[in-house]
Amino acid sequence: MERSRTAAAQYDYRGALQHLEGLEGADVDRLTTRIAAQKKDAVEWADNAQIPHLFFHSLIVDADRAFVSPDSAQGYADYMVTVEEFRAVLASVHDKGYVLVNPDDFAREDAQGEMTYVPITLPPGKKPLVISEDDVSYYEYMKGDGFATNMVIGDDGAVTNTYQDASGTSVEGAYDMPAVVDEFVRKHPDFSYRGSKGILALTGYNGVLGYRTSDIEYGNDPDIDVDEQKRRATAVADTLKDDGWVFASHTWGHTNVTDASMTRLTADTTKWKDEVAPIIGDTDLMIFPFGADISGVAPYNGPKYQLLKDDGFDFYFGIDSSTPAWGQLTGGYVRQARINVDGLSMAAAKTNDQHVLHDFFDVDEVIDPARAEHGF
Repeated sequence: MERSRTAAAQYDYRGALQHLEGLEGADVDRLTTRIAAQKKDAVEWADNAQIPHLFFHSLIVDADRAFVSPDSAQGYADYMVTVEEFRAVLASVHDKGYVLVNPDDFAREDAQGEMTYVPITLPPGKKPLVISEDDVSYYEYMKGDGFATNMVIGDDGAVTNTYQDASGTSVEGAYDMPAVVDEFVRKHPDFSYRGSKGILALTGYNGVLGYRTSDIEYGNDPDIDVDEQKRRATAVADTLKDDGWVFASHTWGHTNVTDASMTRLTADTTKWKDEVAPIIGDTDLMIFPFGADISGVAPYNGPKYQLLKDDGFDFYFGIDSSTPAWGQLTGGYVRQARINVDGLSMAAAKTNDQHVLHDFFDVDEVIDPARAEHGF
């Protein structure tokens, strides 16, 4: 019955009723009646091209270190948010009725191999939302600047983070997006559509998930056991997938796909397939670094698209913070625009130079006072 209640809370009414099959009793009858009523009242989301997508970078754990980094403070302030800011964003979008969905919840290949939208069914007033995190690699340049250092599997079997505080003490906890979202969904199961959480976009040149898994970069380093790093990263990736997370390519080298030559793009996709795909599994999601898409509004065509399509990519994600949502569907692919949530977009929202974030949260209520304390 508990599994049934969780499934119903996450809008999987058919699954919830299946969990009750073969059970008897007054409690079962009441729960069956309630779930059947919820299923009857649920409505199909009107337009899958109008699903918002918010994206983030690694979360700042210690602003007092990140915002004084001699080389990177401005970049951290511009392109990242703190753990406190991210938690406040989650609370706001949940309060506004948003529900986390993954790409294959709203689109997939049909029997003929054509991409098509599929129904999302939610109670009236609920709205689908995609979230993603870029560069989930815990790059070497971030070391000591107040970020988590990797993802690990905790004693409870769930993914958590390792973080080294200012004193040098290593601790485990929810210090980056997946662990924070998992924690939030455990308290608010209605925030997840049938267990979906979000997208993690990975490069490969510094490894993945905080592990130095690249043979190209670390294969000759006597201090790094690359095979062991791969083993640990794969275990984390498998656990994340089991818990509702999906992975996207962010290219191996954080490559500007708009500007890259075909030679460079081909080499990059080969590196991704050789070094990242064996760890996280196949993915059909491409999140363009820098939002550097291969077309404007016009549908895709040409050799870059053909290369990516031949490599198995069906979903493509750029950046557009001028509108709450934008999507494009053809038989070959789905495109979706993402909205950056970071220091730059929040600053623009505060001065009303950018209005789209107001659909999701009040910047004045979300923004961390540490920004102003450090002159940002």
